Amino acid sequence: MIQRYTIKELISTVLQKMSEMDYSPSTITSYRRFYNRFEMYAYKKGEHYFTEELGTKFLSEFYGCTHDTIRENSPDKKLRTQVRYIRVLGDYQIHGVILRRKLGPTAASILPPSFQDVFETFRVECYARNLSVQGTYSRCNRIRHFIFFADEHGVSRLNDITPELLSNYVKTFINHSSKGVAANLVAVRSFLRYLFHNDYTDVDLTDALPAIKNNHATKMPNTWKEEDLKKVFDYIDRGNPTGKRDYAILLMIARYGIRGADIKHLKLEHLNWVDNTISFNQSKTSRHVVLPLLGDVGWAIIDYLKNGRPKTNSTNVFVRHQAPFEEFGPQSALNRILIKYVRLAGIPNTRENPYGLHSLRHTLASTLLAENVPLPVISEILGHASIKSTDIYLHIDHKRLVECALNPEEVYER
Repeated sequence: MIQRYTIKELISTVLQKMSEMDYSPSTITSYRRFYNRFEMYAYKKGEHYFTEELGTKFLSEFYGCTHDTIRENSPDKKLRTQVRYIRVLGDYQIHGVILRRKLGPTAASILPPSFQDVFETFRVECYARNLSVQGTYSRCNRIRHFIFFADEHGVSRLNDITPELLSNYVKTFINHSSKGVAANLVAVRSFLRYLFHNDYTDVDLTDALPAIKNNHATKMPNTWKEEDLKKVFDYIDRGNPTGKRDYAILLMIARYGIRGADIKHLKLEHLNWVDNTISFNQSKTSRHVVLPLLGDVGWAIIDYLKNGRPKTNSTNVFVRHQAPFEEFGPQSALNRILIKYVRLAGIPNTRENPYGLHSLRHTLASTLLAENVPLPVISEILGHASIKSTDIYLHIDHKRLVECALNPEEVYER
């Protein structure tokens, strides 16, 4: 049941909760200033209670932001903060907690003592099952969200987790995509299963979470035009160390379809200059792959190692170019490297038509398909665990799709 707060009570409660959650004083001050304006607006409108409609009208009149604050993300990066301020009031009104939306800061937050030990043993279990580092990080962060939600609802013992609590937690996913909801539920379900099978809880609550059907690979892959991709590579300044690194990284992804995580983890020992091969275990599938060291890729790597790579004790091929000169962190976004040169080249990069590192993989796949390379071979090159992940590329092979089309006149004659 939603508790009815007056706007003044709601703002006061939210700011007090922020202080208890160790929000910085400057952040709380920013929230307070915004809420003072919102409270004055509501007073002039004769409104005494917060509603989603009132928050939306305020954003529309003061910031020109017209969208559903509870179901949609901010349409403009500049307005993200203001939308977040209103969304916090709505979250507290509906769920009784300030929802932690970002995974990164959550990872640095200290868990409640009653959950800390079992969470660490669960994480060790994930690594013991050979789950990928990135996959374990994402899964554990989603579980952290659930733990903070439970703690803020007064759950101090694992056996105090109830179906009602889980139901309230699921309601917080109202503005998430089906894929995001499914990922959260899978993570929490695995944690609940671990608790029951290891006697931390008396009841198996995995069935208390709903099953969400998430259609596989429903989004069409984004690919590059040859002239646009060439334009991006032409804007890379290969005369400076950072440009040499960026050129080698993007060239490897474009030529081999290597995932960004594998680029970050690539080590000097993986380069076999005698046999002219690159060999490593894929981070996502743990499969061992051996790739031929193509001429342009090999010379790009040599140029970087000899003339661009800073002095460092790291054994990784590619490292950061700002002190400390070490390997990229697990959450370092190599996407930024590509986006940097996309912007320099003046190529539009929108939410509807994004160009991330995966677009280079998609382009390689579509090129191979156009050259009549069999789908299983493309799947092997891209390192897909299942050929179903590769099937989506059939949808962008327009030439062959046209050949498959039926002639209505021939059908009618028959």
